Amino acid sequence: MKILFLGDIVGKIGRRAVGKILPEWKQEYSPDFVIANGENLAHGKGFTQDTLDQALNTGIDFFTSGNHIAKKSEGLGLLSNKKLPMIRPANYPPNVPGSGYRIIEVCTTKIAVINLIGRHFIKEKFDCPFRVFDSIIKEIPKSVKIIFVDLHAEATSEKVAFGWYADGRISVICGTHTHIQTSDEHILPKGTAYITDVGMCGAVDSVIGVEKEGVISEFLDQLPRKHDIPETGQAKVNAVIINIDKKFGKAESIERINAFVSI
Repeated sequence: MKILFLGDIVGKIGRRAVGKILPEWKQEYSPDFVIANGENLAHGKGFTQDTLDQALNTGIDFFTSGNHIAKKSEGLGLLSNKKLPMIRPANYPPNVPGSGYRIIEVCTTKIAVINLIGRHFIKEKFDCPFRVFDSIIKEIPKSVKIIFVDLHAEATSEKVAFGWYADGRISVICGTHTHIQTSDEHILPKGTAYITDVGMCGAVDSVIGVEKEGVISEFLDQLPRKHDIPETGQAKVNAVIINIDKKFGKAESIERINAFVSI
């Protein structure tokens, strides 16, 4: 089983870049299932039905998310639809719309996709992702061997610690949120594929996908500004491709794949 996972898709430029690159990658790598983090689809914060549909039309099958799910009221409402191909972090309070994990059948093989959010350097107060993970694992039927986790977190230490904590109990842990790809992809000792952060799909000439001048000015004078997202220029698409043994759910390989495209 091959899973291709795309880092946070940031705005229109990110959606368009994925639309150009993903068909080529599908031909080259033949993934069975394509997942992406979609919390930044709508101009960098949140998602709407329209932006989700555009991303689905690029060839993505399913979406995870993060701390921006409520930035667009439409998107938050959409999470109540159980058929929506998107989940939100499972350690949000239980009254928040949406689910924190989903079991999907892909080519007669069932895959569990879990979304969690970290707590360190995150202003919201979420439940412990480690303990919520333990609860979810108990709910997933033993017959489901392939389990994918998107841990949306700021602190590298929290992600690394979670990797060691979950090793051998799941197939893949992909970190998201920082929009900066790390180079530590590897297979942990008990068979779990791990990377601290997959990166993003967005503008190269930016600060983590956001128009750079405003961000620099904000650092200089500490005054708040509206963060705009570039819509044209060079874009990058960060992703990983993971090969998993279907019988035992152990990862066999994880590889970073990257592309640059002009929009």
